[in-house]
Amino acid sequence: MTALPIRQPVRIIGIDPGLRRTGWGVIEAEGNRLVYVACGSVEPPEGLPLSSRLLAIHEGLASVLSQHKPMEAAVEQTFVNKDGVATLKLGQARGVAMLAPAMFGITVAEYAPNQVKKTVVGAGHADKNQIAVMLKILLPKAEPPSADAADALAIAITHAHHRQSAALRLKVVGI
Repeated sequence: MTALPIRQPVRIIGIDPGLRRTGWGVIEAEGNRLVYVACGSVEPPEGLPLSSRLLAIHEGLASVLSQHKPMEAAVEQTFVNKDGVATLKLGQARGVAMLAPAMFGITVAEYAPNQVKKTVVGAGHADKNQIAVMLKILLPKAEPPSADAADALAIAITHAHHRQSAALRLKVVGI
């Protein structure tokens, strides 16, 4: 009789990019079991120029990455809204949110907002309250201090559920 390989837990960081507040959430996934590790947000001081805000987001995420040492990362994709300037600025925050883990050698997966909601709640147009209720069920020890931290945990959960297919997609495109 041969022993089955022991599954190692995978530490995942989910990141919800924003210029005012970038949420982050760290979980461990071991098979179907999810364990809450930590969450919070990086909040650059008000009134800083854009370049300084982006630097503050990068430094804050680098600190979180150093402290919690995730193996994989996931970031929410930007949705395009009516204000093109705001969308571009959010895209810059998202670029920093993808750059920080990449600088640590961590592969970054991307998920659409509707995919995150559908994975966590079961409906692609769920509201923040529904996400909060499901987070309490899936990660009972989590107490996110902000909606952005809760969203980041939801992104991490989404990656935990879809990481095998995300890894396969990366292999297919040769990354």
